[in-house]
Amino acid sequence: MNTYTVKAFGTEAADADLKELKIERREITPTDVEIEILYCGVCHSDLHTARNDWGGTKYPSVPGHEIVGKVTRVGAEVSKFKAGDLAAVGCLVDSCRTCDSCKQDLEQYCLNGFTGTYNGKDKHLGTHTFGGYAEKVVVDEHFVLKVPKNLDLAAVAPLLCAGITTWSPLRHWKVGPNSKVAVIGLGGLGHMAIKLAKGLGAEVTLFSRTPGKTEDAKALGADHVVISTDEVQMQAVKGKFDLIIDTVPYVHDVNPYVTTLNINGTIVLVGYLGGLEPILNSVPMIMGRKSVAGSVIGGIAETQELLDFCGEKGIVSEIELIKMQDINEAYERMLKSDVRYRFVIDMASLKN
Repeated sequence: MNTYTVKAFGTEAADADLKELKIERREITPTDVEIEILYCGVCHSDLHTARNDWGGTKYPSVPGHEIVGKVTRVGAEVSKFKAGDLAAVGCLVDSCRTCDSCKQDLEQYCLNGFTGTYNGKDKHLGTHTFGGYAEKVVVDEHFVLKVPKNLDLAAVAPLLCAGITTWSPLRHWKVGPNSKVAVIGLGGLGHMAIKLAKGLGAEVTLFSRTPGKTEDAKALGADHVVISTDEVQMQAVKGKFDLIIDTVPYVHDVNPYVTTLNINGTIVLVGYLGGLEPILNSVPMIMGRKSVAGSVIGGIAETQELLDFCGEKGIVSEIELIKMQDINEAYERMLKSDVRYRFVIDMASLKN
């Protein structure tokens, strides 16, 4: 297959900084869309992949799966996009499209394994996929999303991962005007969970360990803030919530939050991967049909639904715009939670 070279930013080893690289993109096939990348969000997954924190990173690694840009070319069979359109790409660039999950528009749970936007298996070139820290990307039209024209493009980027990761459970558990929703943690995911739950009409509470987050949470739309280390405050919300979205990315005690669920309530983990410590106590779950669940990103149809909803409601992420050349410093700041609430790269800086 023919390819062409584009400028990108990536790393050649787990302990090396990201730097300018040249990568190959495939020439467009009849069903492909070529996108000039204008903005790319920075996700914790980018950092974990670049540094091989999860194992399995293929190098050179070019992260980035919160991509917003402008269509430059389309294949002969493409019907949904034309040159000049705004377009976005999230965490998925392919899936089998034939399994039970894919048939239900749940490509994120593809039974044969979806293809990630980076570090996935590139069936076209026989290598691994490269993400959005690059000038251009070529993606099958099925996995390309339409972007509402009324939104700030840079601030749309984090909707493609932080947004859909919190939207998918809000929709699956049918959150609406009568729902009581709580969010644990106020970072990239948490701040989107608050905005989206509020947009759906729910009464929204933030659980935080630090009183300093109260003003921020309320500015984002939270109705209440509960300090989770305060036993009196925790007791006051016992049995209250229909759904709790837990965005905390490290191991933590889930048990105190389970008791704040109402009958049939669910706490859904979207931030942490791994074993729970201390161990989950099933007594409060059994005594109220309460659930501890997990969820990851969303399918293409659901992601488009999210973008359309955000267009209607004027919802975008709170961002700090950075140059591509400052990505290594941004990673260090991200590790210290020194960002409100998501870094987004202005890809024009890559041309310099």
